[in-house]
Amino acid sequence: MASRNEILRTLNDWLAPQDFKDYCPNGLQVEGTEEVRTIVSGVTASRALVDAAIEADADMILVHHGYFWKGEDQAIRGMKRDRIKRLLEHDINLVAYHLPLDDHPEYGNNRQLAEVLGILNPRPLGGLVWQGEMSAPMAPRAFAELIGERLARAPLWVGDGSAEISRVGWCTGAAQGFIGSALEAGLDAYISGEISEPTTHTARECGIHYYAAGHHATERYGVQALGRALEQTFGVSHRFIDCDNPV
Repeated sequence: MASRNEILRTLNDWLAPQDFKDYCPNGLQVEGTEEVRTIVSGVTASRALVDAAIEADADMILVHHGYFWKGEDQAIRGMKRDRIKRLLEHDINLVAYHLPLDDHPEYGNNRQLAEVLGILNPRPLGGLVWQGEMSAPMAPRAFAELIGERLARAPLWVGDGSAEISRVGWCTGAAQGFIGSALEAGLDAYISGEISEPTTHTARECGIHYYAAGHHATERYGVQALGRALEQTFGVSHRFIDCDNPV
């Protein structure tokens, strides 16, 4: 058992949300019980994840995508009401970290994706984009197959670049707009979660391989690493629940 406030202080120390200009509040979004025994982590605080956390008798839900996004309707009704009502009824804390979790040097989505894909020397390139190298050059199709195998989801591969991929850039989630950073750095390939219509033309005309590997698929790993760290630090129980999303 651990204190909710102690857990939150530790998370804020680790992730430093004050250093990011984000689109949502980072940290505690819905207050629940003061004492935490079981933490369930997941990518998004969907109704499916909330229901699974209730079934697991969780005291805290830790996610990357929480609630109260900039520009959304502030009224608590419909889907939002149903989600929050379930949390309050069962006294469950909802804790969310968005950009701070993407960029963390140890627990972040970018750092963890490098581990999953076997990218060496992962490091920030600029902004939220990271870069690294493959242990040996790979053909573009073989790299697509590697991504599909490791993430259990075939990526959408577009572009017309070098015959071999050695230097890679990436940013998890909806980061297709950052492809320019990879181009400026002269990288062979760029990976993100989503793709937009203009991304295909940029990749083809500027000579880079682009892999849209899935928003959900690329962001499954940060919350798992963070949950494991909390389990080790506080002795609480942690369980990751993957509510699949094809996007």
